[in-house]
Amino acid sequence: MTYFDNKNNRLVFMGKNASPDFWDNQWDVKNFEKIIRNGKNNRLIIKTTTNFIHPDKSKRVLEAGCGNGQFVYAFDELGYDSYGIDYAPKTISRIKEIFFNLKVSVGDVRKIDFPDNYFDGYWSIGVIEHFYEGYIPIITELKRVIKPRGFLFISFPHLSLLRKIKIKLKCYPIFNNTILEKEEFYQFALDHNQIIEEMQNNNFVLLQKTPYSGTKGLKDEIAFLKPILQKIYDSKNIFVRIFNYGLSLILSRFSSHAILLVFRKK
Repeated sequence: MTYFDNKNNRLVFMGKNASPDFWDNQWDVKNFEKIIRNGKNNRLIIKTTTNFIHPDKSKRVLEAGCGNGQFVYAFDELGYDSYGIDYAPKTISRIKEIFFNLKVSVGDVRKIDFPDNYFDGYWSIGVIEHFYEGYIPIITELKRVIKPRGFLFISFPHLSLLRKIKIKLKCYPIFNNTILEKEEFYQFALDHNQIIEEMQNNNFVLLQKTPYSGTKGLKDEIAFLKPILQKIYDSKNIFVRIFNYGLSLILSRFSSHAILLVFRKK
């Protein structure tokens, strides 16, 4: 169920709580190693990183909330000094069993066990939206560990034009903050303009803004389109996947599920 939190201008997605056990179960799959190796094929993540940071072993890149470690692996393959932390202990252990040289460890993005001004790049992919208490402690900590003139790459579900229209039309029930709902909280869809303002107040300069996952955003928000769009979204056929890639790019201006922001620390 999705609600609109009018006090904080965000959508609230209720369901299974995004706990460490939840994520451990999410990544308990047979093709775990293949998924990790496929991380280097993600055009958006790889191109964005290399556009701002030249691959070099002297460049430290952290993925905070690395999940299955696919991008930690990808950054390592590209030639960065790559690190990852996540609070799902079984998943981290499984990564280490297969890729024992990868620098992944159990950690909390609100209290990172690295020195000040340590990283040239910091990736946060679908992390900040899962914290019911808010993302401010995460921002405080990432500011500490990113070097001056270092880069922050941060993505999260956001209020797309389609979601804003649905808010105007009062399509979402109003969020009522209760203990029961907190226990069932999954994630927020955030106002990216609020994130930009918060980062600018913390001495970061916005360099890039890229909405993406237009197909997912449309299928999740328009019920009658979901059956056909879900088939396109899930298809393994190479031609359908190419079609979906182009369709998602076209739709992203209207119905993007998420947005990627790139900042540079002053």
